[in-house]
Amino acid sequence: MAKYIEPKYEILTKIDKESFLLSCELAARTCYKSENNITEGSAEKLIKNLIKNKHLAMVEHCPNITVKFICDRAFSHELVRHRLCSFAQESQRYCKYENNDMEFIIPYWMYESRDIEERNMFYDVCHLTEQKYKELREKGLQAQAARCVLPNAVKTEIVVTANIREWRHLLQLRTAKDAHPEMQRIMRPLLEELKEKLPVFFEDITY
Repeated sequence: MAKYIEPKYEILTKIDKESFLLSCELAARTCYKSENNITEGSAEKLIKNLIKNKHLAMVEHCPNITVKFICDRAFSHELVRHRLCSFAQESQRYCKYENNDMEFIIPYWMYESRDIEERNMFYDVCHLTEQKYKELREKGLQAQAARCVLPNAVKTEIVVTANIREWRHLLQLRTAKDAHPEMQRIMRPLLEELKEKLPVFFEDITY
């Protein structure tokens, strides 16, 4: 029986704000040999100026941030276009679903649509997909062949690692008003959490 779940994310990196600040400050001050100007609170002031002046190469020297997303395939297809990230994704070639309930991500529009027929069509397609996938596997098709019947709504898990500069770029694009609603649904909460954990690096990003 198909299962329907919410998309979500988890920041896997243990974020130590002070180490992020110091890494960036040390890198930036190397350029001008001004390490002797490091004082309490100097890092935040410096980094704000770097970001304001778009001197973003310096924030690449902070530790990378790794985030795990549980999302649908449409979401992950857009995500992997950010080529400066590193990705590890659940493989439909090797993950076999015939012995377990298949999971589908509830799409954003299901919360907006009052049309029962639309909602039922979604559930019907997912149920049929699960049934036909399992039938193909029972007939002997390998997972890499049977996966051709799977829709974008199938749940996938993807781990994304990138430096702060790339996360800033990704979040600016994917939280914007013209971003896909599914992207906005996950990326906006992620941005807000990063603003709490590392405000100086992300507080200027708005949507």
